[in-house]
Amino acid sequence: MVVMQSTLGASVSVSLLRLIGTALGAAAGGLLGFYFGANAYVFGAGALFLGIVISAMRSDRSAFRFAGIALAIVMLVVRTQSAWIVALHRFLEVSLGIIIGLLITLIWPERPTAAAATGSPQT
Repeated sequence: MVVMQSTLGASVSVSLLRLIGTALGAAAGGLLGFYFGANAYVFGAGALFLGIVISAMRSDRSAFRFAGIALAIVMLVVRTQSAWIVALHRFLEVSLGIIIGLLITLIWPERPTAAAATGSPQT
């Protein structure tokens, strides 16, 4: 499920953060999953490392949430393929969702309601 902002500009900035977070989480999950497999301690260390990296980048919580989700899916979900394949698939799935969400926002922008146009609060 993709939840977008009301304007294309806001959607692009949030989407970029989500994409960066997913890329970092998938890369960390691929690397850690390849070398250590499904290990809860390594997962915790990976999540801590991602938090430090994303904080150092001065990014927001959205990027960290998506990084953590990608890390968890790649490392902890039972898989029959290499961790790198799962990481690539996760990154592509999220990227496709973001692109489709942005296209929908571009093609079908949110229209202001009558209450928003008059400045009165909606109930």
